[in-house]
Amino acid sequence: MSKSRKTEFRPDDYVVYPAHGVGQIMSIEQQEIAGITLELFVISFEKDKMTLRVPTDKATEIGMRSLSTPEVISKAMVTLKGKAKVKRAMWSRRAQEYEQKINSGDLIAIAEVVRDLHRNDEQREQSYSERQLYEAALERLTREVAAVAGGDEVQAAKQVDDVLITRAA
Repeated sequence: MSKSRKTEFRPDDYVVYPAHGVGQIMSIEQQEIAGITLELFVISFEKDKMTLRVPTDKATEIGMRSLSTPEVISKAMVTLKGKAKVKRAMWSRRAQEYEQKINSGDLIAIAEVVRDLHRNDEQREQSYSERQLYEAALERLTREVAAVAGGDEVQAAKQVDDVLITRAA
């Protein structure tokens, strides 16, 4: 991998780590592990009170990416407005697919999960596992929308909620 790939991310950048969502690169540090010196991104996930160290040369390979562009956010909102696509497969199979979409880090796929699992007041209640997946997807979507817009999660949650409510009407 070329040296220029390593410098794609810088300290203070917000990034999306597929399995954890939006985090902020706090620093780039050198650490010796098993006699090998590695350069690592130190990523802080403030909400989860978690710090992750990712080798700089593996970051793009594992799917770490920059925040989405406003155009991708718009596409995600259009996806939310769409009709829910619920397959007729068994719940365990669908839950597995939803989990994969959430952990893919792909904002459009996450928006699909939110869209498919959203329930309005007239619909039947969600099962515990449905609610867990829905809330995880909604949180990832909201955090990225907030990070792209400048950091106001309350405003981002309202924006996502407004789209879901207008879809249901």
